[in-house]
Amino acid sequence: MKGRQPSLVSTIVRATFMTMLALSPLKAQQNVVDRIVAVVDKEIITESDVKERIAYAALQNRLDPKSPELRNQVLENLIAEKLMLAQAILDSVAVTEEEVSKALDQQFQNFVRQAGSEQQLEKIYGKPVSRMKREFRPEMRKQLLIQRLRQQREANLSVARREVEEFYESYKDSLPKVPEEVELSHIFIVPKADTSLENKTLLQLSAIRDSIVAGGDFGDFARRYSQDPNAAKGGDLGWAKRGLAFVPEFEEAVFALKEKEISPVVKTEFGFHLVQLLERRGESVHARHILLRTEKGPASDSAAIRFLGALRDSIVQGKSLAAFARKYSEDEDTKSIGGDLGQISVDQLEADFSSVVKNLKPGDISQPHRVTMKNSYGYQIVHLKKRVAGHSANLTDDYRRIEQMALYVKRNKINAAWIEELKRNIYYDIRAQQ
Repeated sequence: MKGRQPSLVSTIVRATFMTMLALSPLKAQQNVVDRIVAVVDKEIITESDVKERIAYAALQNRLDPKSPELRNQVLENLIAEKLMLAQAILDSVAVTEEEVSKALDQQFQNFVRQAGSEQQLEKIYGKPVSRMKREFRPEMRKQLLIQRLRQQREANLSVARREVEEFYESYKDSLPKVPEEVELSHIFIVPKADTSLENKTLLQLSAIRDSIVAGGDFGDFARRYSQDPNAAKGGDLGWAKRGLAFVPEFEEAVFALKEKEISPVVKTEFGFHLVQLLERRGESVHARHILLRTEKGPASDSAAIRFLGALRDSIVQGKSLAAFARKYSEDEDTKSIGGDLGQISVDQLEADFSSVVKNLKPGDISQPHRVTMKNSYGYQIVHLKKRVAGHSANLTDDYRRIEQMALYVKRNKINAAWIEELKRNIYYDIRAQQ
């Protein structure tokens, strides 16, 4: 098992809707007559379906995309998916329209972030996001049905200690080495914009609002002044649902507007906005905005560094880092748990962390230093709680890690047997190559 990757079939089974969406331009560019390569119950698998998954598997696992073995494994996986879908329908597994919509919205938000903007996403695919969502809605529903069926089957799956010990005895000589790990916590602070610069930005946007209210064209002002990627589209944000797209301050402002109304200046973590509501349908809004970002000067950085330095001094003298993190940290993912980052492999640390942590001893707290986080930057202090040297896995130090490996293998064996059972009970046919 040394250096062993998860089985190819199980890897591709977990290929998400987002992956298929990312590969869909390949299908659009192929300009070939598609053909059916397999039929499973009422579903078909086409040649382009197979090619898309081969491209993904080859990329993720560094395999030869022309390998006949890879093609056979990919096709087997696609058949397994369709069999699970058929069983989900037989078992009356259901997902609601709201669940499908929410999953689609979340996936497309991720995809917009990856593309850089909604405009860039639409440019890549040559169609509006609204149309892409309609086209992929049936596929999303199928993926959710499969996911729910598997969740129901695996909800109570576990491994007893005896199974973990047996797994360890069978594979202990070939288990991958446990890499060096560090247990960390931190406090993260975002520099605040200079008050003078904020006031200047606020006055500029207020003047823009006055001009629009006096008869100016909102879209024209957005194209000329907005610092958001969608400025070229007149600030158009497209349709968005409550709770899924906007930061709280922006959402509160846009949902308080009447159609065609323009908001007062709204401040968010991104800067200052003017928002105009174009249309509203229940809990969905179509809005556009003008964004002026608030610049941070040297004084902003210096203030953040001084503040963290003072916190560090207090912690060194005995105060609680966890208490300070809960009160002051601006990392929303960790502040509620006292800044705890957990135990992380050294080789997985981002450069901002790695260069600092490598020189710390257990118990040390770093000096304030700059880090990049969520497309912005800030400053942090890091506490090294523990450093664990790389070693061979053993039941004393690594029980939970070995338990997860044993559970993974057990799950794969059970699912493989289940797929074979589905093959005996549900119609499927693999068409010969033409």
